[in-house]
Amino acid sequence: MPRRRCCGLVEQEPFHRRFSPEEAKDTMVVTLRVEELEAVRLKDLTNMDQAACAMTMGVSRATFQRILAAARQTIASALIEGKTIIIKGGTYMVKNRRFECQECAHVWEVEPCSEGGKHGYEIACPKCGSMKKMKINDDGQKQACGGRHHGHEHGDGHSGGCCGH
Repeated sequence: MPRRRCCGLVEQEPFHRRFSPEEAKDTMVVTLRVEELEAVRLKDLTNMDQAACAMTMGVSRATFQRILAAARQTIASALIEGKTIIIKGGTYMVKNRRFECQECAHVWEVEPCSEGGKHGYEIACPKCGSMKKMKINDDGQKQACGGRHHGHEHGDGHSGGCCGH
């Protein structure tokens, strides 16, 4: 009996969940798990080293390497053989968002932004009530939280602000 998969931490749910060849009509479909997409994002897009990627996802280096290898195999198969990629499922948890108030320097965490949930720009500091805050990323960098982004709805491809990375 196989061991239960480790639960990897991901920054956010993917905004795009389907990729297919331009001329595709009835192509074969492969599934890329959400934690596999996160592994590719961390290693290949942000260019982090494997130890930092594993720590960010809350898994061992060996587990991270297995997740990344599975992701790359799925992506290569889809690109070379003209398959559609569906991103869904997996064993993962979305990280809480961390904020720092610009008025009183209070730092707090908020659950992940979800359908019907509050966007970062809608959240006031629980200590002083100020709406002036910065989102704190895993690497400690701070990102401004602006007002409502034009046309932003969950799943529309928005990737910044207090909901995104």
